[in-house]
Amino acid sequence: MSIVIKTEAEIAAMRLAGRLASEVLDFIGPHVKPGVTTGHLDALCHDYMVNQQKTVPAPLNYAPPGYRPFPKSVCTSVNHQVCHGIPGDKVLKNGDVVNIDVTVIKDGFHGDTSRMFFIGESSIAARRLCQVTYECMWLGIDQVRPGAMLGDIGQVIQRHAESSGFSIVREFCGHGIGRRFHEEPQVLHYGRAGTGEPLVAGMIFTIEPMVNAGRREVRELADGWTIVTKDHSLSAQWEHTVLVTETGHEVLTTSAGAPVRPVLQTVAA
Repeated sequence: MSIVIKTEAEIAAMRLAGRLASEVLDFIGPHVKPGVTTGHLDALCHDYMVNQQKTVPAPLNYAPPGYRPFPKSVCTSVNHQVCHGIPGDKVLKNGDVVNIDVTVIKDGFHGDTSRMFFIGESSIAARRLCQVTYECMWLGIDQVRPGAMLGDIGQVIQRHAESSGFSIVREFCGHGIGRRFHEEPQVLHYGRAGTGEPLVAGMIFTIEPMVNAGRREVRELADGWTIVTKDHSLSAQWEHTVLVTETGHEVLTTSAGAPVRPVLQTVAA
């Protein structure tokens, strides 16, 4: 499958889908608190997407080759769950952290984004992991411009995570996105600068580093979807969908309630 370069009309549709995905996270934020189940959060998101936004929840019944259909409308990954957590009876408690990953389809185009949420009073260690992961995502975004290489993104993310004492999950990566949920290219969150595919205006892809507090190794649970850290250490993830513009980049998954961009130190090559 080749990389799809988006037209101006397709970019406009992706802006709308991206904003709507981010607005789902704006909506659900006040509901993410101790005592709530991940299944309840999923139900609230589903209702908001379907009945308020008139969007389609892309994860619901999504079944790539080799997978059973995903049974819910968002992914909720709690504590040592890395990604693809299935909402259910899990009750969130004080000190937990949870990633909520939202992908909507609007007029045939996908908007994909995720955020970390703290449940009550999370530990200093959990907050630091989430902050460093957020910085990793933005450092990667800052590499996006015509003529840069995909490896430039991976290198800065890996360097920042590992220099902070954390590890990068390697089994999952960012991806092209548009009319299809997952397109080319694959966007690795580790690697070497100057390698990989060159970036061209009109490309749209996600940057979504998964960073573990302990070792990088992961495993899949028996549900066929949920990925957890092998050593049971905490994991964090943030995700934005990014457009390569003629002069740099544009983050498509922003909204009024989206977290502000962090203050970043200049990263040496």
